[in-house]
Amino acid sequence: MLAGWRTGTEELVLVRHGESVGNLADARAREDEADRLDLSARDADVELTELGLRQADGVGRWLERTEEDSRPELVLSSPYRRAAETARRAVQGLGLEIEYDERLRERDLGLFDGLTWQGIRAEYPDEADRRDKLGKFYYQPPSGESWCDVALRVRSLMADLSRGYDGARVWMFAHQAVIMSFRYVLEALDEERLLELDRTTKLPNASMSVFRRIDDRWKLDRWADTSAVDDIDAEVTREAPQSGRGDDAGA
Repeated sequence: MLAGWRTGTEELVLVRHGESVGNLADARAREDEADRLDLSARDADVELTELGLRQADGVGRWLERTEEDSRPELVLSSPYRRAAETARRAVQGLGLEIEYDERLRERDLGLFDGLTWQGIRAEYPDEADRRDKLGKFYYQPPSGESWCDVALRVRSLMADLSRGYDGARVWMFAHQAVIMSFRYVLEALDEERLLELDRTTKLPNASMSVFRRIDDRWKLDRWADTSAVDDIDAEVTREAPQSGRGDDAGA
């Protein structure tokens, strides 16, 4: 684990957004072996499904039952619609303001957005070969971001939280690739370990992952916890091993 986090927030709760229309389009594209998702909205405007709304409400009910001195003191969210709506439904009625921070937005896949890996190979074979050579972590899609770029966003946000938020409990509503990048930064993972986690762990929608700062180190306390969804007897949903939004990014 990374040493040196001596100041700032002491608890981070990372919540993945509820099931989205994009998640369903992704699953259908895989089932149909299609090159492209049947999805017209831009990534920032993808909505939650009815189940996704219920999952978000489940997080809200879980928070309502939490003791006041354990509730978040600062709530940050990706401005993307699916994450922002999850955050709003989760904290409504608790008197908490939400700050929208673009550093929590989903990884930008550039020209690959909306394509399955099959579609990328068909439309951009040279780029697919380049991605194979560089590896998933360092490869940057045309007009898009590499995983390194997302990690830089996380480092920037954590640097801000190290100043002026001593002892605070912070909740963040974000996306799979972003939450995985928090693990990379806070646990000082290497490329191989991060990609192994991404292959083997697909974060459930509306799951909660908790980090606690002990002295100058971050410790993962809970990972991909679905208690909030389980408590309302709603379906737990997650991506299959390969994401259809292109390059296994996770939506």
